Amino acid sequence: MKQEAEISVSDILFLLSVGIDRKTLQRDLKELEKQLLISKKGVGKNTVYSLSEISNVLKKIDVKKYFKIPYLKREAKESFNFGIFKLLSNDTFTVEEKEKLEKLQREFIKNFSRYDSQTLINKEFERIMIEFSWKSSAIEGNTYSLLGTEALIKNNVVGKGNTEKETQMILNHKDAFNEAIQNKERFSKLNYSDIEYIHSVLTKKLGISKNVRNGTVAIVGTKYKPLAISQQIEKVAREMVDLINKKESFFEKAFLVSILIAYIQVFEDGNKRTSRMISNAILLAHNSIPLSYRIVDTEEYIKAMILFYELNNISYFKQIFIEQFEDAVNNYFK
Repeated sequence: MKQEAEISVSDILFLLSVGIDRKTLQRDLKELEKQLLISKKGVGKNTVYSLSEISNVLKKIDVKKYFKIPYLKREAKESFNFGIFKLLSNDTFTVEEKEKLEKLQREFIKNFSRYDSQTLINKEFERIMIEFSWKSSAIEGNTYSLLGTEALIKNNVVGKGNTEKETQMILNHKDAFNEAIQNKERFSKLNYSDIEYIHSVLTKKLGISKNVRNGTVAIVGTKYKPLAISQQIEKVAREMVDLINKKESFFEKAFLVSILIAYIQVFEDGNKRTSRMISNAILLAHNSIPLSYRIVDTEEYIKAMILFYELNNISYFKQIFIEQFEDAVNNYFK
C-alpha cells in the first residue's frame, strides 16, 4: 500500500504470493480499517484500499528500537507541522479504544452513583488531587514525595529539603485542580483564555511569564524546535482550540489537549503541566474522572511526548492516556 495509491484485493493477493486465501486477507483488511490505518473505496469488484491519511500518526512504533538511536541521528521532524490539525481532525481512537473508554466511563458513573455523601465525594477528589499534584510535579523534576505532598496540601507542612519553588509548584497544582472542580461548566467548551488562566494558576510565584512565548526554545532530548514568533504561536494555539471544540468525544478533546499544548509550547515554561490540567478539566466538565498519572513512568511519558514531537505519532501517548484512565476508574470511587 505504501507503493500503490490504490490497490484491490486481487492485486494484494498477487503481490504477496504467499498462499494467503482471499477471506483471510479480507479479514486482515477489515481489521486494518477498524484501526484507521487504511481506507476503503468502492463496492464489490471495484473496491480498492489505500493507506489512510492518518496512518503514520496512528501506527505502532517500536519505542525501544527508536530510542536506541541517539536523538541527533534520528530521522525526525525538526519544526512545527502546520498540517497537524488537519491530520488530527480524523478519528484518533479506534473502535476498540472507544468501546474500552466508554465501558470504563460507564463503570465510573456506576461507582460514583453509590456515593451519597458529599463529604466522602470531596475526600475522594482530594485523594485524586494529591496524587495528581505529586505526580504531575514529579514529571517536572519536583522531588516532593507522595506523603510529603499530602502533608503539604492537607496540613500545610513544608517538606524538609524541598525548595520553595517545589513547594509552590505543588500548591499551584492544588489551586488549579480546585478551579477545575469548582468551575466545571467553564471547560465544557474550551476557550483560549481558559488555557492562559490555568497556566497562570499553575505557574504563580514561579517567575514564569504569563504571556505567550516569544523566541526560540530548546527541548531536551530532541531536535524538534517549536515555533518562535508569538503571533504564530497564538494563532496555532487558537486553531488547536477550534479543533478540540469540533471533536464530539470528550475523550478525544482531553487526549488531544494533553499533547498539543506541549507540542506548540505556548508558554516559556509550564506547558506540559498545563496540558495535563486542562485535559483533566475537560474530563471533569463531562462528568468523568480526572487522571492522576500516579502509575505513569516519567521516562516513558517523556518518550511518548517526544514521539509526537518528532514523528507526530500518537500511538504511545494514546496507550498511556488509556492506561491512566483505566487506573483512575479502578482506583478511585470504588
